[in-house]
Amino acid sequence: MNLISTGEGSPLKFAHKRASSPVSYCSLTIGAGTRDENLRVNGLAHCLEHMLFKGTSNRSATTINSTLESLGGELNAYTTKEETVIHATTLTEHLPKALGLISDMVFNSLFPDKELEKEKEVILEEISSCKDTPSEQIFEDFDSMIFGEHPLSMPILGTPASVKRITANDIREFSVKHFHSSNISLTVVADISEIRLMKLVERFFGHLKWNSLPDQKGALTTVYKESERVALLREARDRVIKRRTHQTHCIIGSKAYSLYDDKRVAMAILTNILGGPALNSRLNILLRERNPLVYTVDATYTPYRDTGLFTVYYGTDRNNLGKATDIVMKELLLFREREISAQRLKAAKKQLIGQMAISLENGENLCLSMGKSLLTYNFIEQFEQMRERILRVNGSDIMNIANEVFSEKELYTLVYK
Repeated sequence: MNLISTGEGSPLKFAHKRASSPVSYCSLTIGAGTRDENLRVNGLAHCLEHMLFKGTSNRSATTINSTLESLGGELNAYTTKEETVIHATTLTEHLPKALGLISDMVFNSLFPDKELEKEKEVILEEISSCKDTPSEQIFEDFDSMIFGEHPLSMPILGTPASVKRITANDIREFSVKHFHSSNISLTVVADISEIRLMKLVERFFGHLKWNSLPDQKGALTTVYKESERVALLREARDRVIKRRTHQTHCIIGSKAYSLYDDKRVAMAILTNILGGPALNSRLNILLRERNPLVYTVDATYTPYRDTGLFTVYYGTDRNNLGKATDIVMKELLLFREREISAQRLKAAKKQLIGQMAISLENGENLCLSMGKSLLTYNFIEQFEQMRERILRVNGSDIMNIANEVFSEKELYTLVYK
C-alpha cells in the first residue's frame, strides 16, 4: 500500500499492485451508501451514482460514456449499503484517461436538474423490475424485517416516493459531505511503474482536501437496544407475505459479525460449508441432490461496519416448503450440537482458500477487493495473511459461532407464498 500526499499534504488512501497484463483496472471506493441516508431521500447514494455519468464541467454525458468504450474499455459503477464504487477496465496505455475520467466524474459533476428527472424515471423502472423479481425483492424485505429502523433496513434503490423527492441539491450536499480524501480509497492493478502511477495520482487527485471522519472502527453503533430487540423478535421473527408467484421463496437468517470482528473469518468458513458457490455445499447436496426440492439454494454472509447479516435463501414448490425448511433448520442445529470433524474442516478451509485465490486472479475482482479493504481497514491484507487466518480457525470456533448466530431466538424467517 502507498499513501500519497495530495493537495496541502493530505493523504489519499492509494494502493497499487503490478500485474503483467496489457489490461489495467482502477477503482475509486467511497464510504457512502444507503446507511448514510434518511427515509426522506432513501436511494440518494444510488441516484448520485447514476448522476455521475450525466455530465461534468469538463465533459458531456456522451463524452463520459464514450471515452473508454471507444477504446475498447469499460466504465461502470455500483452502490452498496456502505459504499459507492466507480471502476474502469482499459488497456494500460489508456489508464491515464480512465483515472482522469473517474476523477472528473466524482469531483466535477454538475447534476443537472433535467438529467436528474430523466434518471429518476430510469430508477423507478429499476425499482419496479426488482419488485417483479421475488428472488430479489425478498432480500429487501428481509433487511427491513431484521434491521427495523436502522438505516441498513432501507433498500439501496430507495422507494418510488423517496426517489421522487430527491433533488439536485440533495445530491450536491451528499457528495460534498462524503466525497473527500479521508473517505475514499483509490486502487490500481496494472503493469505500470510506481513512480509513473504516483505522478498520475498526484495529477488527477492532488486537489483533494483533508476532511476527517470518525474512525469507523470506533464508531460502532448498536442496531437495537436489547429490550427493543427481544420485543421485535417476539412480534416479527417469522413472517409470511402473500405473493402471486408459482414458486415459494424463503429466507432464514440472523444478524452476524461486523467487518471488525475476528469471528468473521470462521463465519465465512461456516457459510461456505453450508451454502457456498460449490456444488458440494451441504445445503445444495441435501436440497438438490438427495432431495430434489429446490432449484436454487445459497447461504450468504455480509459483514457491515457495525453488524453483519447471515442468510439462507431457497425457492421451492409450496408443497415442499415445510420439508425444505425442516432440512435447513436441522442442518443449522447440527452445527450447534456437534463439532465439525478435523478432516471436514481441513477440506472446507482448503476449498475456501482455493476459491479466494482464484477470485483474486481476476484483475477486476482484485482491484475492487483492495479498494474495500483499504477503505475499511487502512491496509490490504496479503493472500498469505488471509490464508493463515483461515487456517487458524478450529472446530470449537465454528461450533461457538453456530450457537450464537443459528440460535432459534436469533433466527428470522420470511416466506413469499
